[in-house]
Amino acid sequence: MPMSFNHRVIEEFRANGGKVGGPFEGGDLLLLTTTGTRSGREHTVPLGYVRAQGELVVVASAGGAPDHPQWYRNLLAKPVVRIELGTEAFDAIAVPAEGAQRERLFEAVVRVAPGYGDYQAYAGRELPVVVLERPEVPTREVRGLADKLLEAHTWLRAQLRYVREEAAAHVAGRTASLGLQLRQHCLAFCEGLTHHHRGEDAEVFPALARSHPELAGALEALGEQHRAIGRIKDELVALLAGIGVTEPERLRAEVDRMSAELEEHLAYEEAELLPALVDIPFPPTR
Repeated sequence: MPMSFNHRVIEEFRANGGKVGGPFEGGDLLLLTTTGTRSGREHTVPLGYVRAQGELVVVASAGGAPDHPQWYRNLLAKPVVRIELGTEAFDAIAVPAEGAQRERLFEAVVRVAPGYGDYQAYAGRELPVVVLERPEVPTREVRGLADKLLEAHTWLRAQLRYVREEAAAHVAGRTASLGLQLRQHCLAFCEGLTHHHRGEDAEVFPALARSHPELAGALEALGEQHRAIGRIKDELVALLAGIGVTEPERLRAEVDRMSAELEEHLAYEEAELLPALVDIPFPPTR
């Protein structure tokens, strides 16, 4: 089967440290990897980007087509995306801009790349302007599995704190809908939580049960906590299923419940497991 145009660009990008020829030569290009809403598989596309008002921005123009591109639909469902920029690769949270912020960013984009103004003129839809936010996580030296656990816990705590503050602000302002900023960050937190707990249930806990039988009671309690927190997470995801969520009061209550349950769980896990994890290298060796 012949290689697609996108596939050729992606291979050239990765082989040459982010530099490509053809129609993208000399332009600002990144690779965006999203997760398919139905397939669950990763999909990578090359996209032009603009740095506008201190933000890394892409526009879901699809060359002025009347429908949103599939990568945009993917990130609405799963906001955690992978970015390749030059020789660097990092995870980001994709947040479509709204209202005045969208207008300011789009104007800034058009000043740099006027072609997007042409796409907007004949697309027949408002072109989504997506900010690729790189979460700030305090850096720590990862020398073993204990450090890796604390790194994951730090990210979860930071994301949940942000979501909780945003949810409280929306309720205080009596906003009718939650807004994409809050929605995307809440979904990103839920994604990260699911990934973390699945890894523990499938790999970390069974290995500890074999090497540290004295932890059997703690591991059983942690598994039960995972299931309880998972039920709260599922309720949050259900509330966020639509773009225009109209129950900010209920969401705030669920976020507060999640915050209390998760903090208790993380503190208990750290107290019980860190002593056993401190001597295990990361990545683990057989």
